Amino acid sequence: MSTPSRSSFDTIVVGTGPGGASVARELARNGAKVAMLEQGSAAPLNGTLGQMAAMAAVPGKGAFIHRDASLLVRAITLGGTSTINFATAAAPPAAMFAAHGIDLEPALAELRAELPMAPLPDALVGPMAARIMEAARALSLDWRKLDKLIRPEACRRGCWRCVTGCPFGAKWTARDFVDEACRHGAVLQADARVTRMLVEDGRAVGVEAQVGGATRQWRAGRVVLAAGGIGSPRLLRASQLLARPAAFFSDPVVAVMGSVDDLPDDEPGGAEVPMAAGASWSEDGIALADLTLPQAMYQAFALQAGRVDRLLAHRRTLSIMVKIRDEIGGRVGQRWVDKTLQPADREKFDRGIGIARGILERAGARHVFASHHFAAHPGGSLRIGDQVDGGLQTATPGLYVCDASVIPQPWGLPPTLTLLALGKRLGKQLSGDAS
Repeated sequence: MSTPSRSSFDTIVVGTGPGGASVARELARNGAKVAMLEQGSAAPLNGTLGQMAAMAAVPGKGAFIHRDASLLVRAITLGGTSTINFATAAAPPAAMFAAHGIDLEPALAELRAELPMAPLPDALVGPMAARIMEAARALSLDWRKLDKLIRPEACRRGCWRCVTGCPFGAKWTARDFVDEACRHGAVLQADARVTRMLVEDGRAVGVEAQVGGATRQWRAGRVVLAAGGIGSPRLLRASQLLARPAAFFSDPVVAVMGSVDDLPDDEPGGAEVPMAAGASWSEDGIALADLTLPQAMYQAFALQAGRVDRLLAHRRTLSIMVKIRDEIGGRVGQRWVDKTLQPADREKFDRGIGIARGILERAGARHVFASHHFAAHPGGSLRIGDQVDGGLQTATPGLYVCDASVIPQPWGLPPTLTLLALGKRLGKQLSGDAS
C-alpha cells in the first residue's frame, strides 16, 4: 500500500533536464508550490569518466544499442543530459513552431539576458579547433564560432571535462535552474523513479514513484512530464495514456578523425572545449563542428572503427563531428528502444563525412577514419500537433509534456536552448492559468 506524501503542490515536474528545470523555475519564481522528481542522483559533478558512465552508460537505463550496432545515450541525473552535453546553444527554427501557433522569441529574449551564452573568446578556443576552423575557411566554408553556455571566467583551457560533467561551474547546466527553483521554494526529490501518472475522473492529479524502496504518491493540481524523448512516452504507455509505441528521432553523429604531427608542444592536445565552431547546411540536415573528446572516449571510437593503429594518437588527432537530421522512426519500447538509419540518413552521412575529410586533409591530417554512428538527442516521440497541443497539454487534462519529445519534426540541432524556451513559455502559461 502506497503512502501519499504532501498533497498541497500546485505542480509536479517529472524530470530536471532543461525543459523540466525551466518550467519548475518559472513556476516557483511566480509563487507556485512545485515538486521536482528526478530519477537520477543529485550528487555533485566531479568530472570523471566513472561518474559519467554511471549516469549515461548503464545498458537499458542510460545507454541503448540498436540493431545496426549504433549507440544511443542519455544521462539519468539531476540536470539530465545537459550535464554531459557540449554546452552549445542553437536557436530554434522559428517557422517550425510558428506552424503550431508557438512564438518562442519572448522566452528566448529573456533567456539570452539571463544565461552565459556567447561564442568562446579566442583564448579558450584550443589549437585543434583553431586548426580545423582555419582549414574549413580556406575551403570557403562558412565555419563560425558557436554560442556556448559557458562562463569564460571559470573555464579552464586544457580541461577535458565538458563532456563528463564540469566540476568547476564553468558550463551552464539545468542544475542551475533547479537550484534557483529550490531557492524560490520548490521541493526536489532525487532518486525518485516515477512509475505512472495518477488520473482521477479523467484528469491528472499526481504521480506514483519508487523512492528508497518504497512506493509513494505525489499529488498536485497538474503534472508536467519532462522525462525526455525516451522516458516521457514510456511513462505515458505505463499509465495507459499512449495507445501505441512512439517513434522518435535521435540526431545521429559520427566522428571523423585524422592525425597531425605539428601541434604546439606546450598545448595539452586533446583537451579542449568541444564544438567551439562549426558550419551547417540546414536545408540538407547536416551539421559539422570540431569535436575534441577525452582520451578514453577517443580510444573507444578508434577500437570501434577497427583502427588499433591509432589508439595512441589521441594527443595529435583532429576530430570533426558530423551530425545529421534523421527521419522519425523506430520504436520506444518499455525495456528497449530501436532505430536504424534509413537510406536518406546514410546519404546525409556520406556527404557530411566527405566534407569533414576534405577539411582534415586541408589541415594536413593523415590516417583519416570515421567512427560508427552514435546519438544523444532522442526526441519527437510525443510531437506537438500529434500527442500534445500548442500549449504542450496532452489529451488528459492537467497533464503536460515539456522535453525533447514534443519537438514536432525531425531536428538535427542542439536542443537545450529550445527546451529552455519551451519551459519558460509553459511556466508563464501555467502561472497565468493559476492567477
